[in-house]
Formats: sequence, C-alpha cells, structure tokens
Amino acid sequence: MAEVITTRIGWRDLPGRVRAAVEDIIGDRVVEAVSQPGGYSPGTADRVRTATGRRAFVKAVSPAQNPDSPVLHRAEARNTAALPPSAPTPRLLGCHDDGEWVALVLSDVDGRHPVTPWRTEELSRVLTALEAMAAALTPSPAAHVPTAAERLARDFAGWHRIAADPPERLDPWIRAHLDDLCAAADRGIAALTGDTLCHVDVRADNLLLDAAGTVTVVDWPWACRGPAWLDSALLLVNVRLYGGHDTEALLRRLPLTAGVDPAVLTGFYAGLAGFFADGARHPPPPGIPTVRAFQQAQADALLPWLVDRLG
Repeated sequence: MAEVITTRIGWRDLPGRVRAAVEDIIGDRVVEAVSQPGGYSPGTADRVRTATGRRAFVKAVSPAQNPDSPVLHRAEARNTAALPPSAPTPRLLGCHDDGEWVALVLSDVDGRHPVTPWRTEELSRVLTALEAMAAALTPSPAAHVPTAAERLARDFAGWHRIAADPPERLDPWIRAHLDDLCAAADRGIAALTGDTLCHVDVRADNLLLDAAGTVTVVDWPWACRGPAWLDSALLLVNVRLYGGHDTEALLRRLPLTAGVDPAVLTGFYAGLAGFFADGARHPPPPGIPTVRAFQQAQADALLPWLVDRLG
C-alpha cells in the first residue's frame, strides 16, 4: 500500500506573495524546488535551494486544497516551535500565515523514507530514535497540546459507531466481538496518561533516514501529551502493515513497551483498529483521495493481531 497522494500542488502553484514571504524567511531567492513524495497533505512539500545554496523544506496549503489542512499547518508550526534541539525532529525556521495560505519553512533533512517492507537495520534505528525522542520530550515541552486521551477520544470510539450503525458487510468475527472491542478500546483510551510529548502519527512516510542512518521524525500537527511508549507502539502498526517482522515479539522486547500491561496495549490497538475501520467506510476528504484505502489496510493488518490478543 503506497502512502502517497495524487493531487499535491508544487512550489510554482503558490501565489507570488506566498513564495516571496517564504524567501524572506529563508533570506534568499529560491531557484530550485523538488516536490517530495509520501504523506497525505494536498499542499506543497518541497525541498528548496536558494541562489546562494541555502536549503529548506517548505510546506504550504490553503482551504482550496482541503479546508482542514491550514488548521493542521498552524498546529504543526506551534508544535514544532516547541521541540527542543535534543529531539530528532526538524527545526521551524519560520511561518507565513495570511489568513488564507499557511506556509511552514523548516530545516531541510537530506534523507529518505525507510524502505517498506521494513528492513531490520532501519527498523532498529527508528525504534532506538523513538526511545531517545521520548526521553528528550519528557516532560512535555509543549504545555498547549491536548492530552492523548483528549486527542484520541473520538477516534477510539470507532467501534461504538460501528456497533450503532453496522455496515452490511461486516467481518463475522468483528460482529460477534463488538462488545469486546468497544470495551477494550475504552480501556485503551483511559490508559493513555503521561507527560511525554507524543507524535501520534509515526509511520514510514513521517520518518527520514540520512546517509549516516540518523533518524528524523517529521510532521507534528497531531502532537499530544501521553505515555512514553505510545509512539513506539504506534510504529508497530506500520511494521505489521508491511509484514516481515514479529510485532508481538517486538512489543515484548522494546524497552518502552515491555513493561506495559498487555491489556492496555490490546486496548490501544483495539482503539486504533476501530478508528481505521470506521474511517475507511466514509468518503475521502477533499483533495486526499487515497486515505480511506490506507485506513482500511491498517484495519485489516490489525484485526488478526486483535483476534490473537483478545483470545
């Protein structure tokens, strides 16, 4: 399942005033812009180079591409500005917001997304980086973000919505275990306590590896305060999606998840599966045509794991 979209605009599609504002932030004229693949924002995602060789990463969007995306860009600007230099994350160089267009200018990372299906060495590097990131972001440096329980409350109610309005073609196991799935997801959301700043959207296309193998975690609009293990546990959904690794064994072995109550982790994955399964049955958002198929693929990857974990 390719984590890409097909409607992304580019640097040259931005109004002149927005390009000029970005160049003011960088302090030089942009002479080259290369659009980057991956992700689901319909706005720009360009690595740019200036006349004097300066580099930056620019992402910009307006309501014309998607009405919710400018709100997310504003949140990402505020969240990224709060990240400390010790975290494996990009730096915010500046933000342009004219009420219509929101453009973020970030430090450029000369890297690539991890290969999927995941390679063992790259997975190990990313998991180590997430452990270091959790340490660097505890206590949370961003007091303004919601808690994980607040951020994910509606998402984790997905099984309740399915139970209230089940689709005609509902997996027989899900239909027989809807009460168990609802109860597990409720336990999961109740356990998302902690004071670590969590990314909450960790997957291959939100990670970059440079030539030395250094990991950078990008795209921070959904940041919230939760348990230190959350992002590591979340990454295993992406690993499971692409196959090739024993995610159950990883869960038991990782320092951040090994000591977590198994019922809590089952509830966490139940909540995520309900979110994906419920979201996948809706029409795609404007400008983001492939996200529903990706949600369904993640639900399908999680379901066999839940069958095993729920017994």
